Amino acid sequence: MARKNDADEVEVVRQILRSVGLRSTPARIAVLTLLRKASKPRTHAELSEQLVPMGFDKATVFRNLSDLADAELIVRTELGDHVWRFEIRDPNHDRSSHPHFVCVDCGTVACLVDVSVPDDRVRRTNKIARITEVLVKGHCLSCEPAGV
Repeated sequence: MARKNDADEVEVVRQILRSVGLRSTPARIAVLTLLRKASKPRTHAELSEQLVPMGFDKATVFRNLSDLADAELIVRTELGDHVWRFEIRDPNHDRSSHPHFVCVDCGTVACLVDVSVPDDRVRRTNKIARITEVLVKGHCLSCEPAGV
């Protein structure tokens, strides 16, 4: 059954790539498939770790991440640590309402999908034109000392 699901996923990814005018190369399919399965933003290094053993070099992975970001299929985010992270772009989801959490100890990144951010009234009150990213830094459950 897994083979049919894999074939179905490849066909979905091919259709997505065609819809934005990109060729369906094996590297693009592999990168986009991994990002579609990811539960949090992934770095180039994390993706390369999975894709290099499959025959893709790091430069190819990075080039395809850039192409997918330029085509607005994925979002490229820098969370204050000078490392780009990539995640699937949801065209029905306003990116400014999708904050991220970064652990200042271990660097773990998590999406905070249940956290609301300032609405339009706050933006106008504070003379903010547009919020493009909300970042929360702190200590994750694994790094926070017990009893704090």
